[in-house]
Amino acid sequence: MVMTGGQTETQTLTGQLSGLRVALCNFREPRQAAAGGAEEYAWQISRYFVAEGAEVTFLTSREPGQSRQERCDGIDLRRMGNRFLVYLLVPLWLLLRRRRFDVVIDCMNGIPFFSPVVVRRRTTVISLVHHVHDRQFHAFFPRWPARVGCFVEGPVARLVYRRCPTVTVSESSRHDLREKLRWLAPIQVIPNGSPARVRTEGPPASGEPALVYVGRLIGHKRVEQVADLAEQLADDYPALRVHIVGRGPELEPLAAAGRERVHVHGFLDDPAKDAILASALLNVTASEFEGWGLTVIEAAALGVPTVAYDVAGLRDSVRDGETGWLVKEGETFADVVRRAVKELSDPRRRTEIQLACVTWAGQFSWSRTGANMTELLLTNSDIKRSE
Repeated sequence: MVMTGGQTETQTLTGQLSGLRVALCNFREPRQAAAGGAEEYAWQISRYFVAEGAEVTFLTSREPGQSRQERCDGIDLRRMGNRFLVYLLVPLWLLLRRRRFDVVIDCMNGIPFFSPVVVRRRTTVISLVHHVHDRQFHAFFPRWPARVGCFVEGPVARLVYRRCPTVTVSESSRHDLREKLRWLAPIQVIPNGSPARVRTEGPPASGEPALVYVGRLIGHKRVEQVADLAEQLADDYPALRVHIVGRGPELEPLAAAGRERVHVHGFLDDPAKDAILASALLNVTASEFEGWGLTVIEAAALGVPTVAYDVAGLRDSVRDGETGWLVKEGETFADVVRRAVKELSDPRRRTEIQLACVTWAGQFSWSRTGANMTELLLTNSDIKRSE
């Protein structure tokens, strides 16, 4: 069974992880409803470790109807507990098997798995943090649970992981870890990869110009602002269409709104998603916080620039004025999108931006991400491999 699609990248593999036993703890896995870039990152480095000879166990939560255990892409996938219980059951599972693993990759999605407390001292633990969740806690939880979440993410995790090499995906996230959480451990930036994309010239995506949003449909992505663009830009661009691709709790309300010139597609496989994205003039995201912006790079690989807010993560994945436009303080989302559409109406400028996008995206690959993670793992540990 193959969990994720996309084209296969060329990898130079050496088998340097042969026999290594790795546990990767992540809040979700890619096939779950709210899965996003963090899950793709975790799965792709797991695949890379397997290709290098490691034995990988992926520990995650379980959605209704999912099996507790299966093997996918050579990875032993173990699901346990809902989105809250997973943080209790995974550490307990590791505690009962504390001698089984040489390495634990502990992905902190706001709340860590506290693996340094439950595994052997000789086990290498690498902390993986995509972004600081302080504002996200307050966006999704009442005041006191949000304060507890911030306390666990900050003072508690800072001490528990103080000796663990830490990986994050952007300079913005590294800065936030140091400034907001006062993180003590060494931090290395290893960006997301991006599956190879091939741009194909085809008909516009049901309307010219077409704007596309691709990603999770959840609150902090503020997809409602994207949908509003069809009406806000209607006077200047009456033929404009907005396409929304993804899944999540906001899907049904967006679809039920029945807006004219807004097409809500839901989840699409990679070929269908890429076809819509490649035929668009512009990729747009109104997210208020990100670790990086994987869909920004996926769009850039197809020659499609992005408009996004000037927030942590997105200011790293969008090169303002080169591969897209950032909405600065004092500007409105609609005004920057309007300016971008006008600029892209010049064929020469559009070609220049398309080339810049493809060049930028070409710097990122999952092979490179996996190789950098492997190097970090090997250089920061005295690994005793299984016999």
